[in-house]
Amino acid sequence: MYDYDLLVVGSANADLVIDVERRPGAGETVLGGDLAVHPGGKGANQAVAAARLGARTALLARVGDDAHGRLLLDSQRAAGVDTAGVLVGGAPTGVALITVDPSGDNSIVVSPGANGRLTPADVQNADRLLRSSRVVSAQLEIPLETVVAVAASLEPGSLFVLNPSPPRPLPAVLLAACDTLIVNEHEAKVILGEECPGGAPEDWARTLLARGPKSVVVTLGSEGALVATAEGVARIASVMVDAVDTTGAGDSFTAALAWKLGTGSSLAEAAAYAARVGAVAVTRRGAQESFPTADEVEALASGDGEVR
Repeated sequence: MYDYDLLVVGSANADLVIDVERRPGAGETVLGGDLAVHPGGKGANQAVAAARLGARTALLARVGDDAHGRLLLDSQRAAGVDTAGVLVGGAPTGVALITVDPSGDNSIVVSPGANGRLTPADVQNADRLLRSSRVVSAQLEIPLETVVAVAASLEPGSLFVLNPSPPRPLPAVLLAACDTLIVNEHEAKVILGEECPGGAPEDWARTLLARGPKSVVVTLGSEGALVATAEGVARIASVMVDAVDTTGAGDSFTAALAWKLGTGSSLAEAAAYAARVGAVAVTRRGAQESFPTADEVEALASGDGEVR
C-alpha cells in the first residue's frame, strides 16, 4: 500500500511575471505591465496540480530561507501537498522571470538558486518518500545527477515519469528508467540531436522510444498530443478553449498524466485526461493559480469546451 499517489522531485521557484505587448529584441527595452509574484517552478507546479485533482501528493525540493521560500511552502500546504520532503536553506529560492504576450504565449528565464543544491544525497535521505510513492515524477530544473539518483532509487513496481525540461541530452541509463517520457517538440529535438528525424512528430516519438523509455508522450500545443508504446502510436485530440496564459500548462499536463497512470489508466486515457486539465489551465492567468480541480475538469468534459 502506497502512502502517496505521486511524489514530485523537482524545482520550486518564485515566478515574477510581466505582461508585454511584444518581447524585446537584443539590446532593446520594452515597457510591460505591473509585476506579479506567483509560486511556481516545474516541480512545485506539478505537485500542486496533482493535489488539486485529488492525488495524495508529496514534494521533494529545496527552497531558500527567505520570503519566496515561505510563499512556496504556503502554496504547497494550501493545496494539500505533503511538504515533509521540502528542504530549506543552502541558497536563495529559485526565481523564474516570465514575460507573457497578448496571445498568452510566454518566455521564461530561470535562476535555479536553491534548486541547484538539491543533491543525490538529498534523494538518498528521502528514501522513505520514494518507497511510499506509487508514481515518481521529475524534471530538469534540478541537477541532472539528482534526477539520475531518483531513477536509480525507485522501488520495484513504482512508475517513473520524466519531463526533461529545460531539455538537454540524457544518459541512456535515465532514458531506460522512464516508464513515460513526456516532451514537447523542442525538447524532443534537443534530446535526439543529430538523430532527430524530419517530418511528423510520430517519427520523433518512435526514435525516442528506441532510446529506452517504455512509452513516450509528445505534447503538440493546440494540436493535442500523441502517445507511443511498443504497440504503436496514437494521436490525442486537443480541447478548444480561449487561451489566456500558457504558463504552467505543461506542468499540469504532466502531473495529471502521471497521477492517472498510477490509478491504472492506459497511456491514451491518461493523456486525454491530461489534455483536458491543461486546457482548463490555459484559460486562467498564472501557473498554480490556474490549475483546476477534478470537478472543473469533469465540467469541461461534459460540454464546457469543444473537443476536436
